[in-house]
Amino acid sequence: MTEKNGHTLLFDGDCPFCRLMVNRWRGTLERRGFELVPLQTEWVRRRLDLPEEELLREMRVLTPKGRVLGGAAALVHVWGKIWWAWPLWLLALVPGAKWILDHAYRWVAERRMCLSGVCTLHAHPEPKRGLEVLGWLPLVMLPVLVVVFQNEFPAKWIFMWALAAAIFIGCKWLTWVRALAAGGMGGIGRALGYLFLWPGMDAKPFMGEGEMATKPALREWLAAGFKVLLGVGLMWGLVPVAGEARPIAAGWCGMIALMFLLHFGTFHLLSLAWRSYGVAAEPIMRVPAAATSLSTFWGERWNRGFNELAHELIFRKTCRRLGVAWAMLLVFLASGLLHDLVISLPAGAWFGLPTAYFVLQGIGVLIERSRWGRRVGLGHGALGWGFMFVFTAGPAYWAFHPPFVEQVMVPFFKVIGAL
Repeated sequence: MTEKNGHTLLFDGDCPFCRLMVNRWRGTLERRGFELVPLQTEWVRRRLDLPEEELLREMRVLTPKGRVLGGAAALVHVWGKIWWAWPLWLLALVPGAKWILDHAYRWVAERRMCLSGVCTLHAHPEPKRGLEVLGWLPLVMLPVLVVVFQNEFPAKWIFMWALAAAIFIGCKWLTWVRALAAGGMGGIGRALGYLFLWPGMDAKPFMGEGEMATKPALREWLAAGFKVLLGVGLMWGLVPVAGEARPIAAGWCGMIALMFLLHFGTFHLLSLAWRSYGVAAEPIMRVPAAATSLSTFWGERWNRGFNELAHELIFRKTCRRLGVAWAMLLVFLASGLLHDLVISLPAGAWFGLPTAYFVLQGIGVLIERSRWGRRVGLGHGALGWGFMFVFTAGPAYWAFHPPFVEQVMVPFFKVIGAL
């Protein structure tokens, strides 16, 4: 075989991940004049005349004019030939973007063999410093900007939602960058879907790792739709009635309605849609009322999106140094501080109560897992359910205290017409 006159994309033919990516994009590339050839081809070896290790270090593109582009430069060149990838091509022209792309490419290329199944995202490779800074920057800067300009917001509830959105966007970006650095290359569609159309924080199913999801049954669609309708009914049916009695009662009813409308209903529908598409995006709420232990409630059934992120960023990094118990308490402390930021700061009062609530949950888990707790059965059965209910529901007003309910949520419910 001889070298062609058009563009030639050279890839590692012994790398299963590389072959998978080439086969996935073969049609798109060949329609635009690219020939796809393994780096191990004899004429390629003669053309490049490189040692074996250097030859296979990165993908390359041979241009019609005889230029040899390697690594991130080759990738950017390919983007420039595909019309829907032009935004990425333009982004690569921004000062500093080339340095970031080059480091990101090197990170993936050095670990490409892991992506064939020898090792996976569960191995938790850490991104290099450049990508780490890129990942953390929005999570640090966006909430700070919202807090700095909090007096510019016309209402406390707007400030609260803006702060929550800033933290959410920062977390999503961080998890996506970390997944990308660990080898996740699920395609632009799935990447955008994860960033903008999924509330969870586990990027692995969207980045091409794991088994394909099975299509959900009709009864699950009906259950999710019922929860959405229940949330609507509670919000615009029960909340106005409760508001005639006491505003704080209306606020609590509204928050419960909002959870059914979003967390239990709409987010469940999104999970069903993604699973129908083949992405194993499990619901972030898994019938928390059915938990028969406090550990199961917080670890497996309630807001699994935050649980996955907290486990990755806090628990896994500290458990060996601090021990499991202290690392777990640190996760609850971080959750409490985060809730204090979003709840107490907009309300301007009762600082520390949300943090106390979550620290109490951590203490409850330690009690449940203690020798005495295991002996009396706090981790299972009816007693375990009762223990879970007392700890979670009993001090719930600490997490959502009266100033927050009356000064932030009640005005919000009035704006949306529920009061």
